[in-house]
Amino acid sequence: MLMASAKLLLPYPFTTKLPGPRYSHRRFTCSSVIAQSGSAKEHLLALIADQDRGIRTQSDPAKRAAIVQAIDAVASAGAGSVTTGDALSATWRLLWTTEKEQLFIIEKAPLFGTRAGDVLQVIDVRERTLNNVISFPPDGVFFVRSSIEVASPQRVNFRFTSAVLRGKNWEIPLPPFGRGW
Repeated sequence: MLMASAKLLLPYPFTTKLPGPRYSHRRFTCSSVIAQSGSAKEHLLALIADQDRGIRTQSDPAKRAAIVQAIDAVASAGAGSVTTGDALSATWRLLWTTEKEQLFIIEKAPLFGTRAGDVLQVIDVRERTLNNVISFPPDGVFFVRSSIEVASPQRVNFRFTSAVLRGKNWEIPLPPFGRGW
């Protein structure tokens, strides 16, 4: 049985701004939809700020539920928009996930004398590729290649095609397994 996982990715490089004061207006305009979306995003970013990419959330079901609810609110604010177009093509930094394999790698990196650095997802819609990258400074990387297919205006399917763990002077190819959306 496959378990669904959630990920929050933002374009890389990015800056996080803490939520500032909000002013409410009684009238609704088209810009109020944008403000609601921004407010939902700021709320989500505040919730995940201290969660160490999801590691701390694993032991806090209430916090995880609040974050998933906030993700749903951001998705709801963007309902009907196209999220699988060329704007998806970018390098995205992982901010939070429930994906167990990624969390395991991030959490256990110190056992190998390193730490997890950036966790990135590089997407190219036109080339139909998605690459997951977990860096281990100064010289290591776990790299997983995937092919993608746009399935709908808001859904991209992926299938892993190769994986490799690299150090400064070595490389271990790993069997890729998995697919999803």
